[in-house]
Amino acid sequence: MSDQRLVRISLLTALAPAVWGSTYLVTTEFLPPDRPLLASTVRALPAGLILLLLTRVLPRGIWWARAAVLGVLNIGAFFYFLFLAAYHLPGGVAALVMTVQPMIVLLLGAVLLGARIRLLHVAACALAAAGVALLVLQPQAALDGVGVIAGLLGAVCMATGIVLTKRWGRPEGVSLLAFTGWQLTAGGLFLLPVTLLGESLPDRLTWGNVGGFGYLSIIGALLAYVVWFNGIARLPALAASFLSFASPLCATVLGYLFMGQTLGPLQLLGAAGVVGAVVLAQRGAGQPPAASPSHAEGGPRGDDEEHQYEHGGHDAVSGLRVHPARVTAPGSAPAAGPVPPQGPGKT
Repeated sequence: MSDQRLVRISLLTALAPAVWGSTYLVTTEFLPPDRPLLASTVRALPAGLILLLLTRVLPRGIWWARAAVLGVLNIGAFFYFLFLAAYHLPGGVAALVMTVQPMIVLLLGAVLLGARIRLLHVAACALAAAGVALLVLQPQAALDGVGVIAGLLGAVCMATGIVLTKRWGRPEGVSLLAFTGWQLTAGGLFLLPVTLLGESLPDRLTWGNVGGFGYLSIIGALLAYVVWFNGIARLPALAASFLSFASPLCATVLGYLFMGQTLGPLQLLGAAGVVGAVVLAQRGAGQPPAASPSHAEGGPRGDDEEHQYEHGGHDAVSGLRVHPARVTAPGSAPAAGPVPPQGPGKT
């Protein structure tokens, strides 16, 4: 993949977490108070059902279970913890708590995909966390225990979802819209009974509430997740994970524009640090191999040259060059050494 194409795909993918950064503003200003489950369900389920109606494709075989797992991790549980953090923490602080996500991707990638943890990526994680801290922490910032735990759990869910999405890929012949619809629907159906049992419905909805729910469902879920899963398919998992830092950047900018928050020199320095960490992580995706590679399991990831970028092949977490025939089967240990080109392939 050329550097120009990588930059273009990265910028497009970053639009999704940038939109998610607006969740904090929309939640506090437009949604009914103290309804994280309702907000999560309304955001996910309608968007998923719309995509299912448009594509008319359902999972088959093992993909019923995989779609359910990915739907809960990427959508259902993640949405709930995100909204819970948004209700209990200032938007920037909630985003800061979730900056542990790339480090979790590194650790899970080592376990599930056999990827090597590189010093460059650890440095990028540290730089990003420091940058977000400078960007969002204010003297009056309140740290609520429930909000912090919710943010951490949300980061774990999203990181696990990213790595499993890289490991399993997408079923052959299934479009990106259908794949996104499966996960949004599974996540919404997971949340629906929990919402009905755990929260009372608001007595009335204002037009502002309706607009907020509509924005989060159509823009924040349907469109944003199509863009996000497209990016995950074409970028190394860690590189995609770093793009999530567009969320606190967007949350801070929106706070400055609409909520009277100020941006001082330290915040501008923090923003520069976040951008630098993202660039550093992206540069690490193109380094030559230095260890025995592994390969993510699953179907096609992309629809053009980026498909060959992964399968032809780069480590699904770090982006290191690997051989396309080196596959780690589910539940088995990563290959200890190179696999001969004539070895059995995946059928």
